Amino acid sequence: MSSVRDLKGQRFGRLVVLYETGERKCGQVVWHCRCDCGSEVDIRGGDLASGHTTSCGCYQRERTAEVHTTHGMARQREQHPVYWIWSAMLQRCENQDHKYYKDYGGRGITVCDEWHDSQAFIDWALANNWRKGLTLDRIDNNGNYEPDNCRWTTRKEQARNRRSNRLITFNDKTQTMAEWAEELNIPYHALKHRIGRYHWSIERALTEPARRPKYAS
Repeated sequence: MSSVRDLKGQRFGRLVVLYETGERKCGQVVWHCRCDCGSEVDIRGGDLASGHTTSCGCYQRERTAEVHTTHGMARQREQHPVYWIWSAMLQRCENQDHKYYKDYGGRGITVCDEWHDSQAFIDWALANNWRKGLTLDRIDNNGNYEPDNCRWTTRKEQARNRRSNRLITFNDKTQTMAEWAEELNIPYHALKHRIGRYHWSIERALTEPARRPKYAS
């Protein structure tokens, strides 16, 4: 087993590491930290070491407030379509009253410090092939909103990256059920019923041709 880097006593931005909690999150050690504002929080070691988390959240709140009080620039940003994607991202992760908070902030998913500035997010979007009709997608569905873990995709591609999607491995190839259905020209619901309702083996479900409706001559 590899040794764990001891972060106790080290400072990362506004955070000072107090002790290791003994917990693991996404395979990483979780450390208990005190923020300069007086709050105490538990943070994954990787988020501290990478610089993605440098406060308990107070820095983000201050930056968000600063952005919204700069009225002239804020109005210009709000006219850009990406601004509303940015706003929705923050709401999902930080507004506990948001209807999807439980699937994002409630699961520990955060927005990196850099992206609490809407202009920084817009600049990143324009430099990374954003265009109208695309949606913001996290490559690792358990990871945070940060440049290295996000991309622009179609809604169809994003749907395939959902946590609820079932991955199926056959002949050393792993895909979602939707991708297998499309590749093999089997109706998705038919494939879903074969595996979930009728309990067919994966091989039979993927190799038996789909029945075609009979039409009266």
